[in-house]
Amino acid sequence: MLKIGVLASGRGSNFQAVVDSIEQGDVVAEVALLVVDQKEAFAIERAKKHNIPWVYVNPGDFNSKDAFYIHIASELKSRGVGLVLLAGFMRIVGKPLLDEFPMGVMNIHPALLPSFAGLHGHKDAVDYGVKISGCTVHFVDEHMDTGPVIIQAAVPVHHGDTEDSLSERILPFEHKIYPLAVKLFAEGRLEVRGRKVHIKGGQSALFYSENGQGNGFFSEA
Repeated sequence: MLKIGVLASGRGSNFQAVVDSIEQGDVVAEVALLVVDQKEAFAIERAKKHNIPWVYVNPGDFNSKDAFYIHIASELKSRGVGLVLLAGFMRIVGKPLLDEFPMGVMNIHPALLPSFAGLHGHKDAVDYGVKISGCTVHFVDEHMDTGPVIIQAAVPVHHGDTEDSLSERILPFEHKIYPLAVKLFAEGRLEVRGRKVHIKGGQSALFYSENGQGNGFFSEA
């Protein structure tokens, strides 16, 4: 069975979505460890509720970024982790961790990459005036939001939307596509060829909303 490690800095709502999908039997996997870099992260409470082991790793205890990620990689490896999920982890992942988990670290970003990468995806989409935004699950590389795309969900941007209102409309889709990406990984159905992620079994990797209220479906190729 696939063992998952989760890295979080805050509330961990996507962490919760993955845990729920496992407990409901939709994903055959186990969350083996939660790692937080903020000792007040609410994700800790979620881990406690579900009896998931967790550890606080203070970046200030290390003399370099590499040392910080070497320690995290060691914690994950010691628990047999085969897939690492970033769930609101507010740091660029270091090379030592990526080297231990090649194409085995995923992130979810609240925009349709490669557009609006970085920390302010919702705001940037609203400010730019795009008509469609959404969210993206991607494999992580050494740069910010540049790794191969796995799944995307498209959500309309409404007239008068704010950063907060768009965020609220996109979030339900984050909670759909992140567990789905984990499921595909656990089933061995993701194949990376260069920049492209191919899904074995003929499905295309797009969720889309017809009314912007959290409805949608995973389309068949």
